[in-house]
Amino acid sequence: MPSDLASRLIQRDRLLRQIRAFFHNRAFIEVQPPCLSRDCVVDAFLDPISIHRREIGLAEGDVENEFSRDRYFLQTSPESAMKRLLAAGAPSIFAIVPVFRRAEFGVRHNVEFTMLEWYEVGGNAASAIELLGQLAQTVFSTARFETISYQDAFEAVLNLDPIGCPVEELACRVAEIDVALAKSIAFDRDALLDVLVSHHVEPTLGLTVPTILTRYPITQAALARPCIDDPRFAERFELFFRGMELANGYDELLDADELVRRFEINNEVRRRSGHEPLPTRTTLVSAMRKGLPECSGVAVGVDRLAMLQCGAEHIGEVLPLTIDVA
Repeated sequence: MPSDLASRLIQRDRLLRQIRAFFHNRAFIEVQPPCLSRDCVVDAFLDPISIHRREIGLAEGDVENEFSRDRYFLQTSPESAMKRLLAAGAPSIFAIVPVFRRAEFGVRHNVEFTMLEWYEVGGNAASAIELLGQLAQTVFSTARFETISYQDAFEAVLNLDPIGCPVEELACRVAEIDVALAKSIAFDRDALLDVLVSHHVEPTLGLTVPTILTRYPITQAALARPCIDDPRFAERFELFFRGMELANGYDELLDADELVRRFEINNEVRRRSGHEPLPTRTTLVSAMRKGLPECSGVAVGVDRLAMLQCGAEHIGEVLPLTIDVA
């Protein structure tokens, strides 16, 4: 009988084989983006781990280009490198790579974890949602998956329109959860929505079959394009199953100027929350200016898939080694 460690490694190997077969059968090719790069995607809430150029043996003047900086970054996702590959002519690609996020510890979080990310050239939100749903069916052996829009889910659970209702009403609902929190974010619509979604909406998603929440408010678009039929919403979607968020995807933004604008907004959020701003003139922006093809992209937490597959309650149960023993 295999030991607990052997069983964990066998289960993880089986999942990785499953994922690779899924994408190879659909003519995607696997790529290996770098974990360390001279810039990173500017996210309002994710903190990358940075390394000074001296730590990797680079002295002043060793690298001279428009992106020369003192710091290099362990990547929070392979997104930037993979989009640079697409802009250079790569076909539909996927990657299974380690990623790193500062101060991410918890039941479902680890500073280093494994991410599956893919980009479908010529894809859109509809094709990406279908592919994500099929992957979930494959991994979890379910007969189907469901979709529901952010607006419909919000209205069904809270009887409120997340876009049209007054921000004061959202604050009142948050005050029912935490009065101090409601006061601290009273005029931040998206922060209020996030609290209500996490406390009330997400627990209702994916109880029996994988469920994909679609069409997020445009103010939460991240790197997704606006919906053509209603620009109040974005072609962003997330996968939930058994109370766990598993994936985040977009019909990818192609406008480099809009990308910079969103990076600047994210940096302003970072400043207000006491986090250091990140460089907005990045290799991703440069690649997009050269031309990113129409594509859809999805990022999936592999360790969370493994948790659900084997019924683990803590991410440490499915990692080969956790950061404290590695």
